[in-house]
Amino acid sequence: MGILDSKVPKGPLAAKWTQHKNDINLVNPANKRNIDIIVVGTGLAGGSAAATLAELGYNVKTFCYQDSPRRAHSIAAQGGINAAKNYQGDGDSAYRLFYDTIKGGDYRSREANVYRLAEESTNIIDQCVAQGVPFAREYGGLLDNRSFGGVLVSRTFYAKGQTGQQLLLGAYSAMNRQINRGKIQSFNRHEMMDMVLVDGKARGIIARDLVTGKIERHSAHAVVLATGGYGNVFFLSTNAMGSNVMAAWRAHRRGAFFANPCFTQIHPTCIPVSGHDQSKLTLMSESLRNDGRIWVPKRMDDAIAIREGKLKPIQLKEEDRDYYLERRYPAFGNLVPRDVASRAAKERCDAGFGVNKTGEAVYLDFAAAIQRYGTEEALTQGIKNADDKEITRLGKAVIEAKYGNLFQMYEKIVDENPYETPMMIYPAVHYTMGGLWVDYNLQTTIEGCYCAGEANFSDHGANRLGASALMQGLADGYFVLPYTIGDYLSKDIRTGAIPTDSPEFDDAEKSVQDRLDKLMAGSGQNSVDFYHKKLGKIMWDKCGMARNAKDLQDAIDEISALRTDFWANVKIPGKADGMNQELEKAGRVADFLELGELFAKDALTRNESCGGHFREEYQTPEGEALRDDENFKFVSAWEYKGEPKDAVLHKEELKYENIELKTRSYK
Repeated sequence: MGILDSKVPKGPLAAKWTQHKNDINLVNPANKRNIDIIVVGTGLAGGSAAATLAELGYNVKTFCYQDSPRRAHSIAAQGGINAAKNYQGDGDSAYRLFYDTIKGGDYRSREANVYRLAEESTNIIDQCVAQGVPFAREYGGLLDNRSFGGVLVSRTFYAKGQTGQQLLLGAYSAMNRQINRGKIQSFNRHEMMDMVLVDGKARGIIARDLVTGKIERHSAHAVVLATGGYGNVFFLSTNAMGSNVMAAWRAHRRGAFFANPCFTQIHPTCIPVSGHDQSKLTLMSESLRNDGRIWVPKRMDDAIAIREGKLKPIQLKEEDRDYYLERRYPAFGNLVPRDVASRAAKERCDAGFGVNKTGEAVYLDFAAAIQRYGTEEALTQGIKNADDKEITRLGKAVIEAKYGNLFQMYEKIVDENPYETPMMIYPAVHYTMGGLWVDYNLQTTIEGCYCAGEANFSDHGANRLGASALMQGLADGYFVLPYTIGDYLSKDIRTGAIPTDSPEFDDAEKSVQDRLDKLMAGSGQNSVDFYHKKLGKIMWDKCGMARNAKDLQDAIDEISALRTDFWANVKIPGKADGMNQELEKAGRVADFLELGELFAKDALTRNESCGGHFREEYQTPEGEALRDDENFKFVSAWEYKGEPKDAVLHKEELKYENIELKTRSYK
């Protein structure tokens, strides 16, 4: 076991990033024209990185498996993006954002990276406004913002419930400018199959054209991975169905350490599972918790009557409702962090108070907000003595202006009008805080391989606060990576183009082809989805919202056996040398079957509860997470050794010099 060097600069926390930028080496504009960079993934992190690097003068190649960067999963982000602008004048600051992020992550993230993120947050908003991102505005024309879970200030900038889409279109437009200039070569419908190392440095990738099936070689002086998270290891998640871990996992197999895989976020505000044949889940933005109140019936007989369809939620009197988050966490109420809200919902449903047919749902109710906004709007419009009907009409209009597309989406999926009856929600897998280990410069343990956005582990600790994913992706892409990668590339100005006709590329391509041949050689007894669903059930039942040592050991054994069966018996129709979506899925599920075992192993070795990692053996009498700072204040970084069971643990000890570690409380 080794101790990892995070390469955090010395000096005061607030001066580290500025001083680091002053100290690192640069590449002059003339030399940038001779340097090639590959960016895998073109969501917010990859798209912003590619556009910025190309604008600086580097030659960039981008790769995504979608037919367009516009279809990256970043587009699904709904609620907003955090920034410490303090437009509300409610006491926000870069330090406050830094503190909330560290606390929200249950003191398991790196101080210096998080402070840098908070510093750069304000620049992101200015950048995106300049690109034309249509953030919501107040009456006076200033940018509007709202609160999200885990904070006591209002710092989340938004564009209705389409924030991710609008930010992605901004990054995509910046990319398109560089494509038209010839500085970006865009390879859509291509999937990275392996990373190529030359003399220990990342010097290219092997990619597969998903339309023709052709295996291609692409070289560069550095490779950036920005391919998102691995939530689909659970099969059912809020991720796009194509979201996968392939690029990060193939880099892991080549020597990039994988950090904190068990730190996975269960989002509390999702549409509940409706049946066995469901293929994905849908997120309802956390922003809804600003105005929606979460409750279940107080009495068991009322919960049973609602589940049986004998009682409607609107018929239940106020005094018969348990607003359990407001009861348990009065200071934060419905805006507690996601991990806290998710476990609280599970506890109520496990106790028998769930409100849908499966018993796994709670209510998110907007009736009070509609009345509040309606009354305020009536007074604003000078309507005296407005009746209930008029107040309701005005209140609904305000809610529609803030969340209209989310309400419309819910009604299309559930076939219930959320203006008239409370939404039903339940926790679901959403975001992965774990990922490839990176140092302060966002470089992995492979020299020349960088990782940005959700694909790395760096900023969120054991739990991510809402609206911080977009912030991290764009900070990494626009403002961090373009500086730090230059320090590394300054040593490559005389290297010249990297040839692809080398033994290293030969070996990597052969490895890819052998793996494809092995997948196609399965006996054909079971489909890819058969194995993916089985893996997902193991993960959800034994590595989900609550974990214990016995279940985790069982998960390790079961996943190992499932992986053996997969390679022997998977059924992949068609051929490898053409378009074959089952083959694409099979390669991704093969990686999930390795990651899932490492996930369980990581959770088994972390004998504490923190953030999204809740071990049943380690909890307070009140059922809250019980951290062990003395023994587990570190990042777990796993080195690949062939089989997940053989992975070697390395540690990055976390130092908190600017924050006092406290028991995390939201009461």
